[in-house]
Amino acid sequence: MKPLFLAMTMFLLSCTVATAEPLAEADIPVRYGSWNIAIDLNADGSYVETRSWSGTVLKEAALESQKRASVTFSTSVAKGEILEAYTLKKDGKRIDAPKNSYQVSIDDGYNNASPLFSDETAISVVFPDLAVGDSMVFSSRVTNSEGMFPDQFSMAHYFSRYTALDDASIVITAPAAMNLRHQSFFLTQAPTVVKDGKQTLRWTFANRTPEKWAPADNGIAAIGDDPSLFVSTFTSYRQVAEAYGVRATPKAAATDRVKKLAAEIVADKTAPEAQARALYDWVARNISYGGNCIGIGAVVPRDLDVVLDNRLGDCKDHATLLQALLAARGIESEQALINAGGSYQLPGVPVVSAVNHVINYLPKQNLFVDATSSSTPFGMLPMSLGEKPVLLVSHYREGLKTPSTAQYGHGQTLRTRITVNADGSAGGEMELALKGLPAIGAREIMRVIPREQEDLVARKLLEGQGSHGTATLKKDDPTDLLDSYAFRLSFKLDDFIPVGSSTGVLIRPVASTLFPIEAFLKNAYEPTPKKPQFCSGGSSIEEYVLDFHPSVKVIAIPKDFELSTAYLDYKATYRKTDNTLTIKRELKDKTATNVCSPEYSAGYAKTMLAIAKDLKAQIILSD
Repeated sequence: MKPLFLAMTMFLLSCTVATAEPLAEADIPVRYGSWNIAIDLNADGSYVETRSWSGTVLKEAALESQKRASVTFSTSVAKGEILEAYTLKKDGKRIDAPKNSYQVSIDDGYNNASPLFSDETAISVVFPDLAVGDSMVFSSRVTNSEGMFPDQFSMAHYFSRYTALDDASIVITAPAAMNLRHQSFFLTQAPTVVKDGKQTLRWTFANRTPEKWAPADNGIAAIGDDPSLFVSTFTSYRQVAEAYGVRATPKAAATDRVKKLAAEIVADKTAPEAQARALYDWVARNISYGGNCIGIGAVVPRDLDVVLDNRLGDCKDHATLLQALLAARGIESEQALINAGGSYQLPGVPVVSAVNHVINYLPKQNLFVDATSSSTPFGMLPMSLGEKPVLLVSHYREGLKTPSTAQYGHGQTLRTRITVNADGSAGGEMELALKGLPAIGAREIMRVIPREQEDLVARKLLEGQGSHGTATLKKDDPTDLLDSYAFRLSFKLDDFIPVGSSTGVLIRPVASTLFPIEAFLKNAYEPTPKKPQFCSGGSSIEEYVLDFHPSVKVIAIPKDFELSTAYLDYKATYRKTDNTLTIKRELKDKTATNVCSPEYSAGYAKTMLAIAKDLKAQIILSD
């Protein structure tokens, strides 16, 4: 369900819901006495936000992380200031942070040029003489001269169940005529006050006894699981998509420059799908990622001339450029808004932050693509984007989701032939054929391995499985964005088996691979989760042929094993002919969705624990 990518990159660089357990007072690292947010909202979407908070450090381990505080804002559309910052010693003494000690960091262009990535300014302060038992007091104000979208406002705020907080409030003041939709969970809302043409909305929250986090708390949080507040002037997610499209879609025009580039990219390809693939590959591989946090740049793409001149852009820029290139070849497409994080739901109140990524949709092919992902082949989405709500910008459809990425044919076929010598050393070859996710991962890794370091990497892969010796890597060309890949290791092992006594030998890959059967065991020993889990299907096949020297006696081999459940199919066979042992293990993960319930996870784990007994079986040898 959740196969583990073994750490090849590291080698290159060198279910019943349980009642929450409260965190003991003695274990709380920081207790926040107050946390207050006040927003003064104007009809045009501009607003002033004031934040103030205080907290007491209770543990030495938390001291370093609490010494600093800051306020950040976009220089072109906002002004920020620290109103006060001081340490309140546990004996009551107040020590103000001198204003001449404030640190100001400004993102700007070189030699006063316009910034390309960000125009953020951060004002930071260090709390003076802060020690365990002391408190930090901080307040700041940011004045935003315009909203993210004209005449609109939205916000989302979450509180943690695992943080001690005595008193929190969120207050929004707005024109009385402004329709502020809102939804809150575990917060207390006060009656709305309307006075002098203004409305004031207020919510309070306290978490004086925080919960103790446990591994079972990991997972996908549903809207409403955590203390949270959503406020918006948008009437629907359709309106959010349309508001984005008003400024984004015109930038996707197929200009003469774009038409010329599109013709060069597709060359002699005539089929629409072949052209679309070529255009997607070009954008994914040639436009580097660079964020755009300049004013309203977070929701407005750059001009395409800027993107092409610099070969750089964020997700909006990738999507806009691809849409323009496709249009230049007469291929219909549009942009789509989606959440790239861990959320698989949209709040009931339409907030802009619920969709933080932009991809493309090709209606004739009924295909979503993400050109921001430089390693994902055309026709696939990154695993994190499967089965999520998606907002089409031009042809909005209520309730639309991306397809599951669980059944892209993820798989690994491993074939290993080993000749074991009388002294316990061995030699052989390991062949790997990969599909889907492991193929994408392997290509991404292999692209960055210098040719002169290939054998070093091969040796490190051996060491990752506890094998020692030398190896030679032979790899297919990893350049193309495809969902298949193969490579081979020829190896010599110094100490494959001990000699001089009887021994047991585990049957496992001699080198680290990306999708081994044992990786499907990753979460089998964890507590049953309380929340849904990210999941995915796939298959892994491992075949071994071991030729033992006549002096090495094979005393016993494991019994054949087969198991089929609603979650997995598994089959293992063991055959001995003379002193040659042939082993085949096949695992098929039937998971067809990207979100699995706690009950499904529990059943899956039970099946894997049964399979684990076979994976731990050994060959018994004697000399």
